[in-house]
Amino acid sequence: MAVMTIRNIDDAIKNRLRLRAAMHGRSMEDEARDILRSALSTEIPRPRNLGQAINERFGELGGVDLPDVPREAIRLPVDFGE
Repeated sequence: MAVMTIRNIDDAIKNRLRLRAAMHGRSMEDEARDILRSALSTEIPRPRNLGQAINERFGELGGVDLPDVPREAIRLPVDFGE
């Protein structure tokens, strides 16, 4: 088992932890362990693919037909007179 020290905890947080521990009949250390265990027991959600998320959200609306845009010919590069 690892040992961890937590510094610079606000007095208000420490008092709430002490009261919560007393309500559950545990030490502050046991209460902090239980809080960490319950907070971290769920699986970390995997990041979603952005394209897939957009498609899931807006896919039912259907696609969009965009008009053809006339394009100009590509311009020649500028000659700086070498």
